[in-house]
Amino acid sequence: MESTRQQKINKLLQRDLGNIFQLESRNILGTGAMISVTKVTVSRDLATAHVYLSLFATDDKEGLMKSINKKKKEFRTLLGKKIRHQLRIVPELIFTLDDSLDYIENIENLLKED
Repeated sequence: MESTRQQKINKLLQRDLGNIFQLESRNILGTGAMISVTKVTVSRDLATAHVYLSLFATDDKEGLMKSINKKKKEFRTLLGKKIRHQLRIVPELIFTLDDSLDYIENIENLLKED
């Protein structure tokens, strides 16, 4: 069960990381793919944040995730600049591919076939 503080930080990180990916991903990653932050879950001690990403307009999702993980430090630095007045410590970011939209689309296609 998440505390109220964790829920507020989840929303804060999701909003700020979404803005970072929207504005800075092209400069950092050099790709035109659209990256959406679907969910953020912060640990109890606020030291780590699991960030779930949906990737659009790209064929190589695994390669893009590897690039994002290589540039993790740059994304954390940009996040630190945005949240420096709200949090003392910028959480360590763990990026995970959120393929739930692909799964839903696959189910819908299977249902349409019948």
